[in-house]
Amino acid sequence: MLLQKLPTSLVGSYAQPNWLIDKSRLGKSLPPRVVLNDLWRIEPEYLEEAQNDATLIALDDQHRAGVDIVTDGEMRRESYSNRFANALSGIDLDHPGEAIDRTGKAVPVPRVTGEVKRSAPVELPFVEFLKAHTDKPIKLTLPGPFTMTQQAQNDYYPDDGSLAMAYAEAVNEELKALFAAGIDIIQLDEPYVQARPEAASQYAVEAINRALQGATGTTVLHVCFGYGKHVADKPAGYAFLDELDASAADEISIECAQPKLKLDLVQGLPSKRVHVGVIDLRDETVETPEIVADRIQAALAYLPAERLVVAPDCGMKYLSRETAFRKLSNMVAGRNLVIG
Repeated sequence: MLLQKLPTSLVGSYAQPNWLIDKSRLGKSLPPRVVLNDLWRIEPEYLEEAQNDATLIALDDQHRAGVDIVTDGEMRRESYSNRFANALSGIDLDHPGEAIDRTGKAVPVPRVTGEVKRSAPVELPFVEFLKAHTDKPIKLTLPGPFTMTQQAQNDYYPDDGSLAMAYAEAVNEELKALFAAGIDIIQLDEPYVQARPEAASQYAVEAINRALQGATGTTVLHVCFGYGKHVADKPAGYAFLDELDASAADEISIECAQPKLKLDLVQGLPSKRVHVGVIDLRDETVETPEIVADRIQAALAYLPAERLVVAPDCGMKYLSRETAFRKLSNMVAGRNLVIG
């Protein structure tokens, strides 16, 4: 996989069209952990076709913006985690559980009542569609095992570490199938290692490594403080980051723009390539290419160019399509200023 110098990439999600999903409802709370089919504006018999069309829009915007590594924009998902987490066996879909989210609120979550297993492919059926419409390297995202454990009510396993390993097995099966189908990069989303560092120190890296075992392509681990739309005040440092250098992931994705991260902390990841967030997704003001270039140069003070990927802070799910496209275009333009 030959990439441009300082390659650009989405973190995962892109702005979903208003005709596809009820974005006003979606934006009122944190991403749903359980299935919420009524968020979709399309009748069930036409939903897959509509999601296909939305995926083509997301790809076209990435192509027009000049992004080097593309994603499907996560157009088929109500949230980054609920689609995969609720597709597994061992989950009681009719009687959700409850867990405390990272803001301290009790929210409905998957309730684990049996052995967690991947009973069928989740993202795999759509790989050929995606590959048919782009010749660029493709990244797909999956929720990480530690985060899914924190977003579940465990009524079956003896402890959360055991549940995390079961989730890891399920993720690993999907990951290996996606690589075999031709996906270039798989990213695990693990925001909760930052939110729950004590639990993370006990079993997160072990579960992540099991999820990534046998990977035949590039793997990324995304760690964030939560979507900018929902989290206004973000710390200038991560509670659980250096520990991830021991993980099997090839690359670590972090958000830096909104929290104004102290970029010297990337020195704690000496063995990893780092995706540096240079686009603030809470502020809808579109960064100029010059602002993006300055943020990239700040990261280059601590990372050599060959170990830096340019990205937004997190997913662009909650932005309008116009704002998302302009931010994405200027992200690429800012990178181009840096490389000359």
